[in-house]
Amino acid sequence: MHQSVLLEEAIQNLLIREDSVIVDMTLGFAGHSSEILKRIKRGFLFAFDQDEEAISYSKKKLSTIGDHFLIIDKNFVSMKEEMKKRNVNHIDGFLFDLGVSSPQLDEDDRGFSYHTNAPLDMRMDRRQKLSAKEVVNTYQEEELARIFREYGESKFARSIAKKIVLERKNKAISTTLELVNVIKSAVPMKERLKKHPARQIFQAIRIEVNHELEVLKQALDDALELVSVHGRVVVITFHSLEDRIVKKKFKELTKIDEKVKGLPEIPEQYQPSFRLITEKGIKASRLELEKNRRSRSATLRVIEKIK
Repeated sequence: MHQSVLLEEAIQNLLIREDSVIVDMTLGFAGHSSEILKRIKRGFLFAFDQDEEAISYSKKKLSTIGDHFLIIDKNFVSMKEEMKKRNVNHIDGFLFDLGVSSPQLDEDDRGFSYHTNAPLDMRMDRRQKLSAKEVVNTYQEEELARIFREYGESKFARSIAKKIVLERKNKAISTTLELVNVIKSAVPMKERLKKHPARQIFQAIRIEVNHELEVLKQALDDALELVSVHGRVVVITFHSLEDRIVKKKFKELTKIDEKVKGLPEIPEQYQPSFRLITEKGIKASRLELEKNRRSRSATLRVIEKIK
């Protein structure tokens, strides 16, 4: 079953009180949400997810703790609209855990893993039309190369895109291992020995299928707008693209105006509305790394609204 990454660190940094109102933007299999719900006996938890299996499992799990929660079956980009609909004006904390949950990775029919054979899918929300199969078999070579370069940061983006287009002329690429074999054939052997050549490409396709970066930017802006004074936004990222978005946004919101930088005392009107809690980002402990290899790429960042 799914092990939540940086669980203790996330909970500590949310500064939860008994009456806190918390929004878990990425419910998954309720690892973080369960711990939050235990601590907010007089508060309330809102949680977002669009995966039917995760919602069904988490509803049962959370119900054993209490009934002071609501699971919203939507992508977290809809958070602002959903909170407005429910007249929720005070939110003490937001949590984003941006990793794909272990069950999604491990389920053969989801197509997220490059280790097992499965239909090319990668949809977080299975109701949406766009899937990995459609991306791989219908996108132009130029567009595939761009996605692999920007979202996968692959130096073989061009050659892999070219090889995919060539292969699909004969037959549609329908499964994960078919795609893995095409990727391998486009990457030099010495590079294949360093790391699995499909990792970056699968990441890139998953981001494209689920519009992950655009959705993150919008949802992060909304969370930072709606969080109450003394409330916190906690974000756990799993790759450099997400982490750069979060780091840049947090830096923008906590910097002091150039006009008054260096003054012995900064006037109130020039002070930022947010305070950075984590300068460098928190990484998993050695103990957690030993227990859960998926935590190795995780970084936790925290920001607090101060006025």
